[in-house]
Parts: sequence; structure tokens; C-alpha cells
Amino acid sequence: MVEPELHVVTGAFSYTGKYITSRLLADGVRVRTLTGHPERPSPFEAGQVEVARYAFDDPSALAESLRGATTLYNTYWVRFSHGENTFERAIANTEALVRAAEAAGVRRIVHVSIANPSIDSTLPYYRGKAQVEAMIKKSRLSYAILRPTVLFGDEDVLINNIAWIARRFPLFAVPGDGAYRLQPMFVDDMAALAVAQAKRTENVIIDAVGPETYSFDDLVRLIARAVGSRARIVHLPAPIALALSRLIGVVVRDVVLTPDEVAGLTSNLLVTGSAASGTKKLSDWLHSHSHSVGRRYASELEKHFR
Repeated sequence: MVEPELHVVTGAFSYTGKYITSRLLADGVRVRTLTGHPERPSPFEAGQVEVARYAFDDPSALAESLRGATTLYNTYWVRFSHGENTFERAIANTEALVRAAEAAGVRRIVHVSIANPSIDSTLPYYRGKAQVEAMIKKSRLSYAILRPTVLFGDEDVLINNIAWIARRFPLFAVPGDGAYRLQPMFVDDMAALAVAQAKRTENVIIDAVGPETYSFDDLVRLIARAVGSRARIVHLPAPIALALSRLIGVVVRDVVLTPDEVAGLTSNLLVTGSAASGTKKLSDWLHSHSHSVGRRYASELEKHFR
């Protein structure tokens, strides 16, 4: 019998990586994950996914964890700097991962980036993503770089927490005029795109966007209607809206929103204008998930740092 191909997914027990892994397992692919939390329970059946710890500080061990794999799906990144987990460290760690993939003989990397990255950006998230893209382009790996705007799904943070706030508070504060736009994509459509690109050989950069575009104001209203919220939507200067989010953050012991995220959002960095690469509509998903979305707060710190 021919042994199935081995693919490595960073963060297979997390969000995007979990959906990619589900599709790979359904295709009969052998999957190994690299994770910072190997002790956490797997969402998959016992033995379905091999587990290795990130060994960014040990090039030999990192290369060995990738040995035999044909494809690396990289979802590793940080949403914001927290303690030692800075953007600078995330860039260095990703470089170590790419070098290890080269040393291990990995053929192709499918890398999850972000829409509108720029080396010249004043925002560390977008500047760091651009630096990583440049590094991958210079590597010996065949690559597909996917640039999602905002992803929605059961484990989503942004859409879920908008719904959570709308369910619980009499007011919802929108930074600025709310006219800036988003092009949300379903996370499983993102996974399908990633797995399809692993089967190709040419180097490509693809905007990963859904079929609907919303202003942020319209997005909040759509979510509020879906969950039956009567919250009044008010437009406030960004600093005041951020201050209110920090108050909520104290209650939930999390970082709800950062200044850089507001800057990226209000600068229209979560929309591209590209043709849709996904088919699932957020409006349809909200209709079928209105009973569950926003029932529980989704904590970034709980998910990645505790």
C-alpha cells in the first residue's frame, strides 16, 4: 500500500488550521500539526493528527518536525503583541519555520497572510505580514500566499464578539462614521482554497474574499438584527470607542480591540475589491447561526496565551 502524503498544518487545533485539517483528513491525507500548546485536547479523533511542538529556537528539531512533508500550511501569527509574543518575534519565528521547511525538503507552502499588507505600513500587523511574504518569495519553496480580509465561522472572534456585545449592552459604539468596508469570507471556503492551492505548483498570491461587501455600520446592524438585539448603534470618535472597548476588556479579561485594528479597519484594509474566492454569504450564515452566535465571549488571550 502507498503511504498517504504527509502535510503539516501550523495550528491545526485552532481556527483556520482546524478547517484546513478537516478537509485534508477527508481527502485521506496524513496530517501533522505544529503547535505552541501540544497538551491541549485535539478536536479530532485520537491518533488522526500527529502533534509536534513549535521548536523555533532549535532549527534541527524544527526541520525534523517537517521531515517527509510535501506541503506546509502556515497559519501562525499573532493578533497583537503580548508579553514576549511580539510582532518582531512572530516574524523571526516564521523565518525559522520557512528555513526549516527548506532544510526538510518541503515542496510547497500555503501561507495565510492578510489583505493589503505593505512594507511601508505604519501598522505592525500589516508591515510584518508584508515582511513575511517577501521572505517566502525569496525562499526555495513553491508558494501560494492567501490574503484573507476577515474570516467568519463558529470559532470567529470579530463577528462573534460584535454579536456578544449587541446581545448584552444597550449601546454599540461604532468608531467614526462606520462607512469603511469589509469583505468577509467563510472560514471553510478559506480552507477549501488553501487545500486546492496545495495541489498546484505555480507561485500565486490570492485575495481570499467572500461574495458580500458591507460597510462596518451595515455589518453591525446585520448582526444585531440576526440576534434580536435592540442595542442603539452610536457613532463615536475612535479614541472614545476604544476607551469603551477597554472597559469591556477589563470585565472579560481580554483585549477586545486595539488602536491598530481600528486604524486598519477605518483605512479600508479589510476590503480588496477582488472577485469573490468564496461562496458562502455571511448573511446566510448568520441566519442559520442566529441562535448561537455571540452567546459566549471569544477571548483572544484565553485562546492563545493562557
